[in-house]
Amino acid sequence: MATKKQAKQARRAKRKTHIVRGDRVRVIRGNYRDMEGSVLRIDPAKGRVVVEGVNMRKRHQRPTQNNPDGGIVTMELPVDISNVMLIDPASGEPSRIRLQVEKDGTKERIAVKSGNPIPRP
Repeated sequence: MATKKQAKQARRAKRKTHIVRGDRVRVIRGNYRDMEGSVLRIDPAKGRVVVEGVNMRKRHQRPTQNNPDGGIVTMELPVDISNVMLIDPASGEPSRIRLQVEKDGTKERIAVKSGNPIPRP
């Protein structure tokens, strides 16, 4: 019998994302609201996304062979995928998207506000 935690992880692993690596997104909630950047990484199982220049944190790093000096390293940490919105390249405004299936079976992302297709990067 699966525990509640295992069941929750199984549901999360099935989640699909509307955002792909390289997309331009705007943060719509939280401390970094209205900041824009491109998507560097996506973790669909956890529902998190790393956006360039958003949620910058400093970490103290011990000296290693790769970084003999060590020191303080600044890096982007993930934000929840529900807190970012895809930017329509035609208008430059954030928009919800919908999927449209073409006759040949390919899927295309369509911006709800303008109706324009959003190309994959």
